[in-house]
Amino acid sequence: MHLPVSPDPLPASGSQKPRYELLDGLRGVAAMLVIWYHFFEGFATSPTDQMMNHGYLAVDFFFVLSGFVIGYAYDDRWRKGLTPRRFMLRRVIRLQPMVVLAVVLGAVAWIVQGCVRWDGTPMPVGSLLVALLLGLVLIPVLPGADADVRGNGEMFPLNGPSWSLFFEYIGSLLYALCLRRLSVRALWTVVIVSGACLAATAFGNMSGAYHLGVGWSLADGGFFGGFFRLSFSFSAGLLISRTFRRRTIRGAFWLCAAMMAVLMAMPYIGGDSISPWNALYDSAATLFTFPLIVWLGACGTTTDRFSTSVCNFLGELSYPVYIIHYPVMYLFYAWVWDNGYRFADVWPACCVLFVVIILMAWAALRYYDAPVRRYLSDRWLSRPERKA
Repeated sequence: MHLPVSPDPLPASGSQKPRYELLDGLRGVAAMLVIWYHFFEGFATSPTDQMMNHGYLAVDFFFVLSGFVIGYAYDDRWRKGLTPRRFMLRRVIRLQPMVVLAVVLGAVAWIVQGCVRWDGTPMPVGSLLVALLLGLVLIPVLPGADADVRGNGEMFPLNGPSWSLFFEYIGSLLYALCLRRLSVRALWTVVIVSGACLAATAFGNMSGAYHLGVGWSLADGGFFGGFFRLSFSFSAGLLISRTFRRRTIRGAFWLCAAMMAVLMAMPYIGGDSISPWNALYDSAATLFTFPLIVWLGACGTTTDRFSTSVCNFLGELSYPVYIIHYPVMYLFYAWVWDNGYRFADVWPACCVLFVVIILMAWAALRYYDAPVRRYLSDRWLSRPERKA
């Protein structure tokens, strides 16, 4: 299961609104936790024995944060001439350069692994080219198709986490076309209906293990599971941004970071047996706890220049860390599984790779993503917005 991260800083570039630096920092903390969740995923034999078992719930936190970010940064700009076309262009410039880099890195990792699926089946280069083309433009791959070059049904087999960007674009498009127009009361209706559908996804056992780790594959109705996760969490974040009244909460950063870590590290609810109690846990965390964490984070503030710099740094790294780390994981999984290693055997390598991923993300941000986005913004967004 692959987790998304809200890539947007608070607020949008060019805005005079104050930043929520603490939320930037929390986004970075969550991205770092996701790396370790994926390390542990390489040693799981079932949904019940995965270390950091509920790490997949980070997707819901990131979608709530994304709704809050976009609502805060853009809600008042539509009256000033922002158009859906220009808004979506901003989203493409913000998201797509790193999507392209990650898919290319995923193709390189697949070639290094020997151009085979996980079960050892050799795949032709033509399948790689199709998977690469689809990944570059975020068109999902059908399970079992030739372009499913890893053979486990991922929407985007060259960089699994791209599935979350696919839904991020859907959320952005829905916001531009309709959600931005809704009253608070109407938005409450969307949140409640979407929340009921999300709970039904968990209790209806769409995942096969009573959890919400769905959406990364089109198999077994996975698209609908991913869409319900997006529709509730994104709408809830948007609702928070429109109704938020700031209060001062001391220690909010540490409180929120600890809450996320505990929620993600919680063992499977039900022990060694598949249990609907886990669906209750996932539903409660998604419907109540993650919106609460975003609200608490927005109520907190950084207290000095150093903490502000740390939060800004974590926020800037969060998206590149998330989107490019999985090609490294593909190689890590192949190494672990081919040699039959346990976590106790390779934890020093995990620590080294953790640092390597952060350095890769920093280099990608500084020497690729930021320059490309500046160039595209200067070329496509330099003209002033006109009244719609």
